[in-house]
Amino acid sequence: MNISRWLATGFLGLAVSLPSFAGKSDDTLNVAFSGEIATLDNYRETGREGLIVARLIYDSLLSRDVASGEFLPELASSYTYVDDKTLDLEIRKNVRFHNGQALTADDVVYTLNLVSSKQYAARYQIAVTWIDKVEKLGDFKVRIRMKAPYPPALEMLAGNLPIYPKSYYEQVGPEGMSTKPVGAGPYRMVEVVPGARYVLERFDGYYKESPKGAPAIKRIVVRTLPEANTQYAELMNGSLDWAWRVPPDEAKNLATRPNIEVKSVPVVRFAYMAFNPSAVPAKTPFSDVRVRRAINHAIDKGAIVKALVGGAAQPIDSACNPLQFGCETSVQQYAFDPKKARELLAEAGYPNGFATDMVVIATPRAQAEVVASMLEKVGIKIRINEQQYAPAVTMWREGKAPLVLFNWGSYGIADVALSTSQFFGGGADDLAKDAVVIEAIKKADVSIDRKERARLYSLALKRVASEAYWVPLWTFSTTTAQNKNLNFSFDFDEFARFYRASWR
Repeated sequence: MNISRWLATGFLGLAVSLPSFAGKSDDTLNVAFSGEIATLDNYRETGREGLIVARLIYDSLLSRDVASGEFLPELASSYTYVDDKTLDLEIRKNVRFHNGQALTADDVVYTLNLVSSKQYAARYQIAVTWIDKVEKLGDFKVRIRMKAPYPPALEMLAGNLPIYPKSYYEQVGPEGMSTKPVGAGPYRMVEVVPGARYVLERFDGYYKESPKGAPAIKRIVVRTLPEANTQYAELMNGSLDWAWRVPPDEAKNLATRPNIEVKSVPVVRFAYMAFNPSAVPAKTPFSDVRVRRAINHAIDKGAIVKALVGGAAQPIDSACNPLQFGCETSVQQYAFDPKKARELLAEAGYPNGFATDMVVIATPRAQAEVVASMLEKVGIKIRINEQQYAPAVTMWREGKAPLVLFNWGSYGIADVALSTSQFFGGGADDLAKDAVVIEAIKKADVSIDRKERARLYSLALKRVASEAYWVPLWTFSTTTAQNKNLNFSFDFDEFARFYRASWR
């Protein structure tokens, strides 16, 4: 028997008659993720699942209103730019951590200086490397000095840099915070089964002035359920209230259930293929722009989006997401044209094509196989090499991956400083090392003039496209399925703000 088919069809009928009020009746929101949460120490976590839970436990100095884009004071009560490189923040005086400790400037100074230090080695360096040092100006006032003007500073302070209680973190360190976290957020952790189950309860001591607002739901239970069919079965029988990243076919099935609501929201994440022009060994086809352009012509992005990605996803031509500030979309385009691709390969000296590895990271196997099939039709034989994030990035940075297929969420931030700059600004992930592109990006990354930033990013992105350093593929949308009694919407930055959820 085909178990997947049975769960998607036979179980559907059974689910209709089962209750759909499990979460509402006991005021518990039941959430499932397929991926494991590695740690509850925000600065050591890379997975979006763990970072979503972290924003329930911890608060940051600022908060970003997703609808308006406005930055609101969170743990800070106000903020002021002293100059282009200096930011002063007043700290709220009535905030307590979950262990009862009062928040002061000492906690802010300790946290930000610690996580921005080279010794600490935060997992997302881009979130902290702009900080030079943080100084205490008073018991409830701090000053952040930047290494250079950094336009996304407020973005980083709004959720990406949570504040830890100094004395507690000094006592327990990353290992203790991983399983027994203490923050100042709207929920406190009350039960942890590492990698499997996390139970959070509404923090009754949460400060009233928080822009997050008072949580409506008392308890949140987050479980790791690797099997998608298990999630869908539990959604149908009412023991699960919310799941995400539902594939198109399953979304259609679930949308027919009277107790389930399916939503698709465009997000900042996008997919791409990147070439290493100087991969190991030194001679590589990807050093020839004609080969790179041929591969761009060989992939029918629109067909893949329609068949396998679905939702609100759209093909893209530029190395960024159109939702992001500075994303120039008027760049050179490469229409799907296998004949043109074969001609370019022949011109480059590969009339019979060639074989290469393609390292695949966090991409559904079906999508990778279709891309490989399209390339094979123009003569390029692809050996798919699926890797986890950390080893794959190491392979790329060491020049051992000639071609990668990946997706990038830009930390949920709608600014190309967190996408294009990451991969073409001369850093570890930039293997193109185009001097013209690097110069434009470096200037844009430190300018506070939005028009000038847009002009410089446009210049960089047009050159990236003309030189075909990437194959920009498509944007993503996240499809969620939830109990119809749940009043909740997902946001474009891929952070599920469950503190805003309520029951209908």
